[in-house]
Amino acid sequence: MTTAPTSEEIRALRSDFGLRLSNSMAKYGPLCVGIDPHRKLLTDWGYNVDADGAEMFAMRMLQAANGRAAAVKFQMPMFERYGSKGFAALERVLYAARQMGMITIVDCLHGGLSTTISAIADAYFKPGAPLLADAITLLPYYGARSLANLIDDALDNGRGVFIASLTSNEEGRSLQSAIRQRGEYNGKTVAFGIASTAQKHNVGIEGMGSVGLIVGATIGKWIKETGIDPSKFTGPILSPGFGWQGAEAEDLKTVFKGTRGNVLVTVSRSIASQGPDIADLAAATESIALDVRQALMEAMDADDEAASSDADTSRATASDSVSGPAFSSVSGPVSGSSSAGTHR
Repeated sequence: MTTAPTSEEIRALRSDFGLRLSNSMAKYGPLCVGIDPHRKLLTDWGYNVDADGAEMFAMRMLQAANGRAAAVKFQMPMFERYGSKGFAALERVLYAARQMGMITIVDCLHGGLSTTISAIADAYFKPGAPLLADAITLLPYYGARSLANLIDDALDNGRGVFIASLTSNEEGRSLQSAIRQRGEYNGKTVAFGIASTAQKHNVGIEGMGSVGLIVGATIGKWIKETGIDPSKFTGPILSPGFGWQGAEAEDLKTVFKGTRGNVLVTVSRSIASQGPDIADLAAATESIALDVRQALMEAMDADDEAASSDADTSRATASDSVSGPAFSSVSGPVSGSSSAGTHR
């Protein structure tokens, strides 16, 4: 007879993905290698444009990423285009990644009604799932709450999700910046409501949560208009757009100012374009991983410097005010703000 899990066991499972990803990022850095077997890349590599070519491509990318990146992300449509053979290829490369001990994300951007979405958990999260992955990506536009049961299924099986909030494509802005007209986040942007709903799943979790966001590195200062502050989000943030899509180190520093080790930058074509030689792919992975790590460390430092500057301004203002006539009757000390220390 199977005994029901204790509350502590349930809590451990629901935080498991965030803990494993956090440990992997601490060990290998904040890079996620995207495995996207585009037709052109397969041709450039001398592979057939079919399921076999996609599988061979993925296996080489896995070998290059192993021990050099925190996670790998598989672009589902790039396998799905080949039908049942493509799905079989994805099953095999996911199995290979698990055998290597790598954290796997399937970029399927699923979503739907709560009455039908449970099938997704059967495909990706539960023991024996054919496409067993550590996390998948989700679209919340049936309403963020429509994902609640699926998120619970993920967490209860020690898995995670990344919910699209601010995507890296220009076309997404008109929808994501739209102002909500009703509901809990009335008057806030759609993106803000999505991020806030996701954050609720991470409340009470020690360390990094298991419910993440997708926030594109290409969005720049526009992020301020959405009301989202990535530095306040305690789950993982998956960030596409660096490299091939145009985002650079400065963009990472702008968008993720003040974050503390929970941003996972995904890069695909900038690495894959150096293939098919595994040594060249590995070298590209190491180089980009270093660039990403440095940019995100500077994003931390930029926030610390801003906090210190604000504190200095506060103290100077307080000092000027005390010496003026308006405060001539004030007795006792006037305290300023304390400065933040540097976090590296």
